[in-house]
Amino acid sequence: MLQGHSFHSLLNPGDRKGDVYTLSQFVGGIPAAIFLFLTGITLSFLLDSRERRGMDGMGRLAAGLRRAGYLMLLALGVRLQAFLFAWPWARPDDILKVDVLNCMGISLALMAFTAFFTTAERIKVSLLIGTAISLLAPVVSGLPWDGSHPLLRAYLAPSTEIFGLFPWAAFTAFGVAFGSMLRLSPKAELDRFMQWTCLAGLTMILGASYIASLPYSIYRTSDFWLNSPSLVFIKIGVILLVICFAYLWLNCLPSRNFSFVTLLGTSSLLVYWVHLEIVYGRWLWFWKEQLSVAETAVFSLGLVAAMVGLALAWRRRREVWAWMGTLRPPGRSPIPETEAES
Repeated sequence: MLQGHSFHSLLNPGDRKGDVYTLSQFVGGIPAAIFLFLTGITLSFLLDSRERRGMDGMGRLAAGLRRAGYLMLLALGVRLQAFLFAWPWARPDDILKVDVLNCMGISLALMAFTAFFTTAERIKVSLLIGTAISLLAPVVSGLPWDGSHPLLRAYLAPSTEIFGLFPWAAFTAFGVAFGSMLRLSPKAELDRFMQWTCLAGLTMILGASYIASLPYSIYRTSDFWLNSPSLVFIKIGVILLVICFAYLWLNCLPSRNFSFVTLLGTSSLLVYWVHLEIVYGRWLWFWKEQLSVAETAVFSLGLVAAMVGLALAWRRRREVWAWMGTLRPPGRSPIPETEAES
C-alpha cells in the first residue's frame, strides 16, 4: 500500500505506461482488498459470538451496524483532517470523497443484515452476495450515470480513483464467508483448513486468470482493471495465499521478538492515516508526478522505514513519554497523572 500510493502520487506521467507502474498499482491495490476482507472476517466473528450467547437477530444486527457506524466516523475524520490540512486549496467535495474506510463502513452495514442467518447459513448467503456483486460490477459500470447524483455514483459505480461498492464490497462479503468457515472449523483441524485455503487460493488465481485471457466475454463492455469479476477473484486468491503465509509465519516458524510486518499490521489505521497526508498532502508538492521509477522506489523504502518507526513509537509511547520527561526540568511530568493512571 505504501509503495502503491507513492508511485501513484509521485511518479512522472512518462513512466506510468510501463510494467513497473502496472505491477506497483496491482500490488498496492491488494491491501485495500485485504482491509475489506478482514472487515468481513471481524463481522462474522462478532455475529457468531453474539449468536452463541443467545442474542436474537435484531441484537446481532444492531451490533454490526454500530461497528459500521464507527468506521464511517473514522472515514469522516480522515477526510476532514485532509481537508483542513489542505486549506485553502482544498475543495469541500473532498470531505465526501469515497475512500476505503467509507467502503468498509457501508459494505459492513450491508453485510450486517446477514445477522438474521445462522453462521452456517451465513457462509452460503455471503458467497452468493460476493459473487453477485462481482458479476454485476461491469453491468453497474455501464449504466447511464450522467444524470445521477455524484455521491450516489461515487458509492456505487466502479472507479479507478475511489472505492465504489461495485466491486469492492465483494471483498467484505467473501470475508464474512471465510470468517464464518473459520469459526465453524475445529481448532484441531486448523492446519487442514489452511491447506484447503491455500489450494482454493491457487485455484482461484489460475481459473480467473484463464477466464480473463479468453478472447470473448459475456459483457458488452468490461475493463479488467476497473470492473472485471476475474480481477476480484484473482485478488481473493492472493488474499487466501497471504492468509496461509501469515498462518505459517505466526505458528510454524521459530518465534521472533520483533516483526515489522506484525507491527505495521497492528498499527494499520495510524499508518494509513499518516502516510496519506505525507504522500497526498501539500507537504511534498515539489515531487508530485516528478520522480523517476528509481527515485520513487527509494522514497517508498524511506516511507516504509518511517512508518515502521512511527508504529514502534506508538507501541512504546509510554517509554517515549518517559524519555521526553528526562529532557524537561525536574518536577514536571510530561503526562498528567490521570492520563498515566489510565
